[in-house]
Amino acid sequence: MPDYGIAGLIALTLAVLALPFLIPALRKLKFGQYVREDGPRSHLGKAGTPTMGGCVFLLTIPVAMLLSGPVTGEGWAALYLIIAMGILGFADDYLIIRRHNAKGLSARQKMIGQIIAACLFAAVLWRMRGGRIWLPMVNQYADLGLLYIPAAVFVITATVNGVNFTDGVDGLCSGVTFIVALAFILLCRAWTLPLGLRLAATLAGSCLGFLCFNLFPARIFMGDTGSLALGGAVAALALLTDTTLLLPLLGVIYMVEVVSVIVQTRYFKFSGGKRVFRMAPIHHHFELSGWSEIRVDLVFWLVTALAAMLYLWILL
Repeated sequence: MPDYGIAGLIALTLAVLALPFLIPALRKLKFGQYVREDGPRSHLGKAGTPTMGGCVFLLTIPVAMLLSGPVTGEGWAALYLIIAMGILGFADDYLIIRRHNAKGLSARQKMIGQIIAACLFAAVLWRMRGGRIWLPMVNQYADLGLLYIPAAVFVITATVNGVNFTDGVDGLCSGVTFIVALAFILLCRAWTLPLGLRLAATLAGSCLGFLCFNLFPARIFMGDTGSLALGGAVAALALLTDTTLLLPLLGVIYMVEVVSVIVQTRYFKFSGGKRVFRMAPIHHHFELSGWSEIRVDLVFWLVTALAAMLYLWILL
C-alpha cells in the first residue's frame, strides 16, 4: 500500500476507534452543545449533544502523518497550522461551555488569533519556498516576494472562517471537507507531490471517520476545535500545492457561506434591520425554507463534487 493510503487508513482507523470513547467522555464532562435561540427550531433538540469532537483531528492528522512516512519542514509547518487553529477553536469551545451560552471568544479575538497563527506559517513557508504563486490561466508562476506573506495570511483566515461557517448542519462540514480532500489527493497524485498527497489522504480519512458519527442525527459535533483545524488543513494544502487562486472554486461552499454572512450583516446594518436571507450562514436559510438537514447535506456535497471536478479539469 502506498504511503498516502497508509496515512488515510491510519487516520480513518484512529477516528473510528477514538470517537466511541470520546463521546461518553465528553458527556461525562458535560461538554454539551449550546444552541442559538434564534436558530432553526429543529436544532433545539441538539442541545447537550457532545461537542469539541474536533479534538480527534488533533490526534488523527499528526499521528497518521508521523506514522506513514517522514515529515519535512513544510509538513511540520502544515501540522503547526492545523494544531494552532485547533487550539484556538478549543479555547472558543471551552469558553462557550464554561459560560453556559453560545458566546465564546469574540470575533475580534478569534481573528487576531488566526492572523498570528497564519503569519508564522506564511513566514516559514515563504522562507522555505519563496513567494511563488501559480497562475493557472497562463500556466506559469509569479513571484510575489514579501507580499506572499500577507496574501497567504488572507487565504488562511478566509479559508478557516469559511470552513467554520460551514459547520452548522449534521455532517455538512465533514462531508464537504472530505470531498475537498479527495480532490487534493487526485491533484497531488497527478502532480507527484508526496507530502501534499499524504496530508490530503490523512484529512480525507479523518473526515470520513468523523462523518460516521456526525451524520444526521449527529452523535457528536466537531465544534470550533474541529472546523478551525480543518480550515487550517485545507488552507495548508492549497498553499503547498500553489493552487490558492482556484481555492474559491474548490471551496465554493466555504466561500458562499462566508459571503452569505457578510451580505446578511452588512445589509441588516444599512437597511435598518432588514434581511437578505432568513438566516445566515446560508445553510440555515435553506433549513428555514423547509429543507431537511439531509437535503442540505446532499445538495451542498453535490455542489462541492461538481466544483472539484471543474477544479481538477482546469489543473490536470
